Amino acid sequence: MKKPESVGKYEIQDVLGKGAMGVVYRGYDRAIARSVAVKVIAKDSLEPAELQHVTKRFRHEAQAVGRLVHPRIVQIYDYGEDDEIAYIVMELVNGKTLHEHLSQEVRYEIREAGEIIRQVLDGIGYAHSEGVVHRDLKLSNILINKDGRIKISDFGIARIESSNLTQLGDVLGTPHCMAPEQFLGQEVNALVDLYAIGVIAYELLTGIKPFSGNAAAVMQQVLNTRPVDPSKLNPRLSPLMDAVLQKALAKQREDRFQSAREFSEAFRAAIDASLAAGTSEATQALPVPNASALLDAARLLNPAIAARAATGTSEHVLPSLPDDGAISLDRSVKKARLLIVDDEERILTALKSRFRDRYHVFTTTESAKALDFLSRYPMHVIISDQRMPVMPGVELLRRSREVSPHSVRILLTGYSDLAAIVGSINEGEVYRFISKPWDNDQLQRIVAEAVTIALELGETKTAPVGLPGRMEAGVLVIDREEEIFRVTRELIGGLCPVYYAADLDGALGLMQEHEIAVVVTDVEAEHEELTAMLKLLKQENPQILTIVATKTSDAEMIVELINQAQLFRFLNKPVNVGLLKKHLHTALQRYLAYMQTPELTREHQVQTVDQVRSSSIGQRILDGTRTLRERWHAQEVRGTDSA
Repeated sequence: MKKPESVGKYEIQDVLGKGAMGVVYRGYDRAIARSVAVKVIAKDSLEPAELQHVTKRFRHEAQAVGRLVHPRIVQIYDYGEDDEIAYIVMELVNGKTLHEHLSQEVRYEIREAGEIIRQVLDGIGYAHSEGVVHRDLKLSNILINKDGRIKISDFGIARIESSNLTQLGDVLGTPHCMAPEQFLGQEVNALVDLYAIGVIAYELLTGIKPFSGNAAAVMQQVLNTRPVDPSKLNPRLSPLMDAVLQKALAKQREDRFQSAREFSEAFRAAIDASLAAGTSEATQALPVPNASALLDAARLLNPAIAARAATGTSEHVLPSLPDDGAISLDRSVKKARLLIVDDEERILTALKSRFRDRYHVFTTTESAKALDFLSRYPMHVIISDQRMPVMPGVELLRRSREVSPHSVRILLTGYSDLAAIVGSINEGEVYRFISKPWDNDQLQRIVAEAVTIALELGETKTAPVGLPGRMEAGVLVIDREEEIFRVTRELIGGLCPVYYAADLDGALGLMQEHEIAVVVTDVEAEHEELTAMLKLLKQENPQILTIVATKTSDAEMIVELINQAQLFRFLNKPVNVGLLKKHLHTALQRYLAYMQTPELTREHQVQTVDQVRSSSIGQRILDGTRTLRERWHAQEVRGTDSA
């Protein structure tokens, strides 16, 4: 069909893809300045007998999937229909499908494949909990956007576009991802999605499909043949992966995983086993910072540590604890102290093995015992899992901040739980967020950084800081809508200046002219520019606190901003005014504390992201924040001189 100028209220800009009966266009919603994808079915391409059935199902699926709001699922915004077309308006994903990546001979490492499947199972598990079954999961329905996040598309549309196997092969590619019951024409339920994910995981990890040939050959193999064990095709895979994928691809439904969570947990364990088997020798040879190197780094940050070392004063050795099995203690050497809390013994064993040669490691499976221990013995770093029985990890970290304020806190979890992530910012003030399965190199680096920071903070003397009658430094609100600016001005306009910018350019102009203590911003509009600004702002001006107020449900993006921009607080829109006031007052107090004791900002140090700095956006941001950076460096020098 010819490209229209508009579909409904949406301006049509380009063609993104074509199918047997429909076209997907790039569209633009001028009312809210948002780019979208518009999938259109031309009614004249359908037989009269099919027309009513197809359009009814198209509308039904749009309504069903429109209920799904999850960071791993392409969101549906709108549905429309007239005499000539029916259309669905969807979230526009800037990226490529897994099929396109593999067609370009991209190959994924075991850890990368594990992360892809984890995200897909996360999204599908949510869809199943809402009563929605995809029915046509395959490589071309899994999108990877430019920052590596997964999006699942085309829920249920396959059942609309075809009604028999021959058409299914023509429209959807090949039946390689179909479960036995689909070939047999039996009732379909959520287990067909889990079977399809098993097929996708098999191909990502081995480079080939579990079954091959034309449609008839694939059907015979699916019904009668056991696929080759993945470890025979990829020797780096653990035999545990063979068991997991053979279970996922079992012929009988009752022999397969019965939920996405069950599949995800088993698959994660198999990925961990494969990584451990394949990297044990290489890991032993890695140059890992030892306690001496960390103390050297701490001496550079704080002369008091060097003075203590010169007098022969060593780290305090903790007294022995009762050997009741609840907390295990490695007392072999005098080192920085780590407390690790997780309800899975295998995780504790793996982490203790990883760190015991470099740090003094304590482990427990119980949050209450961890808090009691912290009240008696200060720790440099606390690493806690999120999904703990009785007391969630976020609550543990919040309470640990009260009893051990100089400990650096790290949240460890295998789930993209937005509520937990938000709590980790607002209540626990975590230093970093680490996802399971973790990257060993990254984990070691983050813990080494956290230990170095904790060593310095332990030597830093601080005094309570109250809010004055009036501050010179102000709050900058960046949002296309002025509502939060007006509320912020009403709440704290008498305490400090409140500035407003509708976009990045306006914000950079204000930063050149004024001292900024706190930035309040949304991250949905101008997503790439604003997230780049937050990352660079924290790298160059760690004294500035950031509060994000947004409607976004994208947990992955929030995790990225925790790790690379050290978000201070997070608020959902519409904003709770009482919480906004509380967070603003806390942020302003923290800013004054940083100005009084600049070394406290070490707790907010972030990793430099070179590709952000070297981009054209990055250079523009760095130029626009130069005045802030110069003012802060001058303050640091004054703080050093006075010390």
